[in-house]
Amino acid sequence: MSHRPSIVLVVGATGSIGRHAVAEALQQGWTVRALVRDKTRAARILPDGVELVVGDLTRPETLDTAVEDVEAIVFTHGSTTNERDVRDNDYTGVANVLKTLDGRRTRIALMTAIGTTRPGVAYARWKLRSERLIRASDNPYTIVRPGWFDYNQPGQRKIVMLQGDRRQSGSPADGVIARDQIARVLIDSLHIDAADHKTLELVADNGPEQDDLTTVFTSLTPDPAASLDAAEDIVELPAESEPEMFRRDLAQITAGSAKAG
Repeated sequence: MSHRPSIVLVVGATGSIGRHAVAEALQQGWTVRALVRDKTRAARILPDGVELVVGDLTRPETLDTAVEDVEAIVFTHGSTTNERDVRDNDYTGVANVLKTLDGRRTRIALMTAIGTTRPGVAYARWKLRSERLIRASDNPYTIVRPGWFDYNQPGQRKIVMLQGDRRQSGSPADGVIARDQIARVLIDSLHIDAADHKTLELVADNGPEQDDLTTVFTSLTPDPAASLDAAEDIVELPAESEPEMFRRDLAQITAGSAKAG
């Protein structure tokens, strides 16, 4: 295992996965910073000891303090399955944080969703574009695509990591996973070297939860160098045909990485 960063920023900290991520990070000994829009509400929800920083993912000018001195960022935010909401919040939030970093290298864990590469699903394409920005940013990263939250049975605690995003029914048949396990995988990925540059679908199988996930991460294929897409994915979205918004964000983020690098 590599050196564990001292400060981790949790984006979406008051959400159903974010709260578990905060608790897991604290348990693992991290200093936790939470990006929140309402400090009073967040203080009622989150544990003592979490640094609350007010900011808005849709307003990049409010994000400087949130990313200052952080060595890791965990994205757990998510909106709806409406294309505009996902574009304006889920995708834009990732883009704005990366642009605020301006090429400064930071360990990243991004949560999207199983079925992100499903053809013809407009909102999923924006989640896929957020993944592409992370891969292009030259940061060490892990992208986690969880199955259906908390649909697992009590005995389904064995963590399984898949690749290729082949399960695309849009139902719990694609896989299920507990919220606390999603949080654990996100936080563990920050300090397990074998998790770097890996994209995975996360589900649970019958059996007990593993004590150490290093072997599971090691079994995964790394994402190809200089590729916008994940190992084993089948994606028909040529970068040159992508929306201008994405191409502009991609150009700014890659320029920042080149300047810093």
